[in-house]
Amino acid sequence: MSELVDLLERYRRGAELLAMATTGAAGAVLDFKVEGHAWSVRQIVCHLADSEVVAAMRFRQILAEENPTLQWFDDHAWAEKLDYSKRKVSHSLETFRRMRADNFELLKDLPEAAFARTGTHTKDGVMTLRASVEWFAAHLEEHVMEMQAIRAAYKEFRAKELAAQQQAQQEQ
Repeated sequence: MSELVDLLERYRRGAELLAMATTGAAGAVLDFKVEGHAWSVRQIVCHLADSEVVAAMRFRQILAEENPTLQWFDDHAWAEKLDYSKRKVSHSLETFRRMRADNFELLKDLPEAAFARTGTHTKDGVMTLRASVEWFAAHLEEHVMEMQAIRAAYKEFRAKELAAQQQAQQEQ
């Protein structure tokens, strides 16, 4: 049972990881894109908020229905059509925090057997509740690392930009 407790704690901590990854991020850093990466920090935060809404539905379907169909969603279409590039990060962070807390409350007191219940994902096939929780925990962690890399790249970009400006001023 301790592995399940550890998984649930890892899942719960996702909101804290996201908060830490975005602390102090404002202005241009939110919309900075690294070459080879599809999304900015703002877009990733919006994606994570919407993904947590999807997680809420999937968890509930698996628990309440017999082998439900878990619909795949096109995250790039959502990013474009739901205008992630213009959404407020603070709203998405709050949505994520609330949804993750609510999902954790749903999961934390379930009997271990409930985590063996299954649904069939339209792209990935049969998935247990436990596998779904693991997936959403890892999904957040991967995106947090991506945001950290984007922020580091932005810092490097700004340092080079400032150095070039200083060099130009010295040459005048």
